Amino acid sequence: MTEPAAEPATLHFADGEFAVLKGGRFVACAVSGRAIPLEIVRYWSVGRQEAYAGPGEALQRMASAG
Repeated sequence: MTEPAAEPATLHFADGEFAVLKGGRFVACAVSGRAIPLEIVRYWSVGRQEAYAGPGEALQRMASAG
């Protein structure tokens, strides 16, 4: 059985903030798949409801969106 803390969190992203819908310690970057600890989540898309590990991943995702 896995530890609940080892499970990813489910977040709702809003402008300038996010809400934790399901507890966990991290979310996965939508581009790289890297685990992002909740305390350092800084980049996300409200429209896509996905998190990014850093500005490079966020820009890469925006560029691939067309």
